[in-house]
Amino acid sequence: MRRPLAAALVAALLAVPVSAQQDQARQQEPFEPEGYRTDNYRAPVPETLEGARVLSTADAETIWRAKGGAFIDVLPRAPKPKNLPGGTVWRDTPRRNIPGSLWLPDTGYGALPPAMDDYFQRGLKQASHDDKAALLVIYCLADCWMSWNAAKRALAYGYSNVAWYPEGTDGWEHAKLPTEEAQPEPRPEQ
Repeated sequence: MRRPLAAALVAALLAVPVSAQQDQARQQEPFEPEGYRTDNYRAPVPETLEGARVLSTADAETIWRAKGGAFIDVLPRAPKPKNLPGGTVWRDTPRRNIPGSLWLPDTGYGALPPAMDDYFQRGLKQASHDDKAALLVIYCLADCWMSWNAAKRALAYGYSNVAWYPEGTDGWEHAKLPTEEAQPEPRPEQ
């Protein structure tokens, strides 16, 4: 009877350092990539974005209530299937976002075709009133790399007052803050 108990204790003791190492690794990951995230966009995001301010829901709400920044939603929009049978009615999935936001769908991918890159730059220019020092609050959903990529891209375009709201509409709705049905900013055909 002592051997199974001793073996269990040894196994438990050996497991502690591994568990502590795993906890430490989890606290450090995910890391900020050097470039943009190009796959698995719905995954845990870093706690930071170099050059940007990271907002909590309370921070985002304060800015929103004070009308202190332009909110930009980058949630992708499902494309209309190209091979729908004739006469099929296509209805987009409704999007509810933070009231007053500019919705620039599909601008958070890791690589943007030139037309989408131009669309994003025009949207940022519109939202900032052509002021690269204006506060831009960029968001999507929780654990969505699209907002991280878009905020990083805005910094690369020379915007100096970029805030990233990583909880996005998930955090906003969880706090029981208002949303409104959104329509995307018209974009170029791809």
